[in-house]
Amino acid sequence: MPAEPCASAGPAEKRFDEYLARLAEAAGHADRVVPLKSYCIGLLLPLERKSVEPMAARLAPTHVRQMHQSLHHVVADAAWDDERMLAAVRDYVLPVMTKNERLRGWIIDDTGFPKKGTHSVGVIRQYCGQLGKQENCRVAVSLSVATEWASLPMAYQLYLPEEWAEDEPRRRKTGVPAKLKFQTKPEIALEQLRKMVAAKVPTAPVLADAAYGNDAGFRAGLEQLRLPFVLGVQSSTTVWPPGTSPLPAKSWRGKGRPTSLLRRDEKHQPLSLKELAVCLSAEDFRAVSWRDGSRGKLRSRFAALRVRPAHRDYWRSTPHEEQWLLMEWPKAEKEPTKYWLANLPPHTSLKELVLLAKLRWRIESDYEELKQELGLGHFEGRGWRGFHHHATLCIAAYGFLVAERSLFSPSLRAREVQFSLPRMPPRWQPRGSTAAARTA
Repeated sequence: MPAEPCASAGPAEKRFDEYLARLAEAAGHADRVVPLKSYCIGLLLPLERKSVEPMAARLAPTHVRQMHQSLHHVVADAAWDDERMLAAVRDYVLPVMTKNERLRGWIIDDTGFPKKGTHSVGVIRQYCGQLGKQENCRVAVSLSVATEWASLPMAYQLYLPEEWAEDEPRRRKTGVPAKLKFQTKPEIALEQLRKMVAAKVPTAPVLADAAYGNDAGFRAGLEQLRLPFVLGVQSSTTVWPPGTSPLPAKSWRGKGRPTSLLRRDEKHQPLSLKELAVCLSAEDFRAVSWRDGSRGKLRSRFAALRVRPAHRDYWRSTPHEEQWLLMEWPKAEKEPTKYWLANLPPHTSLKELVLLAKLRWRIESDYEELKQELGLGHFEGRGWRGFHHHATLCIAAYGFLVAERSLFSPSLRAREVQFSLPRMPPRWQPRGSTAAARTA
């Protein structure tokens, strides 16, 4: 007996249909529209796991096999373009996000997905932020746009470790694009930024942690793109303190080859950020708050100085431009705990520097919700295409939530969006559910 449908679609579901109609063009073929919508609905349902089988079982409990085939095809096999789909998400969500809030940052980050075995694309023993240790996992690099209250990934790519990039049999088996070469995570991030600039997406300061800020090539790439930035760096990073710079090139005395390179000597050396910070007094650090936390306002002590980066300036003929050095020294700590370099204008206030440096928490909130409520890490396939298609559709579903929050309900959660679904057969349990296991 066929399942009876629920009541007619509500306002949110009608807006969801309109949203997906815009995304459907990026899917290419018209026959992908229905499974695309079904997959995104499945990601928003209150299911324990958001992989193909449990989603198919809930979306079509009396026709699970057909729904399973449809969902699997659209995510694992269909050759639609992830970048084009994410651009369609961006074109819909970004104007809504920024209708009442100004764009505050472009956030670069990466996230890990623990994964057993060695056959799933990109899996290798490496640092996994989710676990806080070295473990078998795969890692994806993302670029998000953020206001003070909302953010959304706009670019997303799996990091392919060098041993995977050089392993042709594994590349073929998992469908890694032939043109894809090994790139470091900062190189992937720079490519994402270049594409956003080329697409004329409204710009904002680039925010990233020390895994990216320590890479001098990444910082140089941002300067070439003329992008402002606030980047975390390690305490060992060297700079010239305020009012100092490298020595000028030696004067040519008519013999040998003239040189134009800057110099250092034993008495004239740059300082590490830690060395510079401990030269400051307690009065140089001011208390600044940046947002509300679970226990009230988040507050710490900060100082900011204008310095010149010293990285390999002995191979340059002119010093690096001055930048802001922002330092955080919590009152209970014996020394500063965090450092940032920023190429923002000299008139930038300490408060603004702190607000931008701390805005990175937005992407952590995104990833927590994408993983826990929309199943970003639940994809069970091994291939390159499926990994990216699943992530793209997770971001598309999340984009709808962000838009709804920006327009109607700031606290809306995925489980609260109501969809018209088939009624469940009596005593029905999806295969593999914890409830089914308890009654077995």
